[in-house]
Amino acid sequence: MLALTELGQRLRQERESKGLSLEDLQKLTKIQKRYLLGIEEGNYEVMPGKFYVRAFIKQYCEAIGLDTDAIFEEYKSDIPSTQTEDMPQQLSRVRSRKEIPQHTKGVSKAYDYLPTVLVVAGVVVVGIIIWVIAQNIVSDKNKEQANQEAPNSEVQQSNTQEETNETTAKNDNSTSEDDQSAADKKEKEKAAKEKAEKEKAAKEKAEKEKAEKEKKDSGKQEYKEVQKTGRSATYALSGTDAFNLEVTSTQADTWLDVKNGKGNAFFSSILKKGETKEFDLTKETEARVNIGYSPGVELKVNGKAVDLPYDSSKQVRQVVTIQYQPAEAQ
Repeated sequence: MLALTELGQRLRQERESKGLSLEDLQKLTKIQKRYLLGIEEGNYEVMPGKFYVRAFIKQYCEAIGLDTDAIFEEYKSDIPSTQTEDMPQQLSRVRSRKEIPQHTKGVSKAYDYLPTVLVVAGVVVVGIIIWVIAQNIVSDKNKEQANQEAPNSEVQQSNTQEETNETTAKNDNSTSEDDQSAADKKEKEKAAKEKAEKEKAAKEKAEKEKAEKEKKDSGKQEYKEVQKTGRSATYALSGTDAFNLEVTSTQADTWLDVKNGKGNAFFSSILKKGETKEFDLTKETEARVNIGYSPGVELKVNGKAVDLPYDSSKQVRQVVTIQYQPAEAQ
């Protein structure tokens, strides 16, 4: 337990030096907090199985920027080897079926209700016949009444024609108002369209000017490798009067630490997935970028993408130092 305690203390001290809580580490690694605490305390019994102990320790180390190979080599006698564990047998899903009820009793009961059903059907038929006769009588009365009211139809027609004329006049006025409203609407749409086109043209012009400026600056800018060792690399930036750095994480959360040559920190925290941080380092002569989880991390210098020094699938943690010399000082 002493060696395990030393490993846990090493991991905990490194995590705390990065300013990370167990909750932060849980978000980075997707490992439950109780398992992370078990690693720090050397209590591997809380793990779901011995197979996960090495995998969890590896993810812990990568998240806080430790070399996993070195850690496993240094504490190889303290970290259990993986073992195949028996899987629990699946529970049987076979269900018992209920017996199918017999239908003979239901058939005999149906015969008992047959006389009642016949009586009800007869009553319904008689009711339908009476309803048809009543409808015929009402129809005959309506025809007689229509014949009596025929002389008054001309007067009603005249009144209806006047009402129609009034309605037509109102509709004409309404149509005229609708036409005017449609014309106003069309004029507003035209003005809005012209405004949008002007704004679009102005935006395109600004973007074109910006692109031309960046192209002009990038043509002079030089970004050269100076030195490479371990997981660190040094580059020289020259031929430009600006030093703007952009860091974007596209795949997962990562630890990011950006300092100048004097050790003053511009940023030292977690860079969320999809988040971009921009730094104006024009007044600095050197910047050191420490990336805890490099897969999916993109770097841009003055708007131009630059490659990381190492393959992120092989070197997870990478440190990039950029030495800057303004063009006017050359």
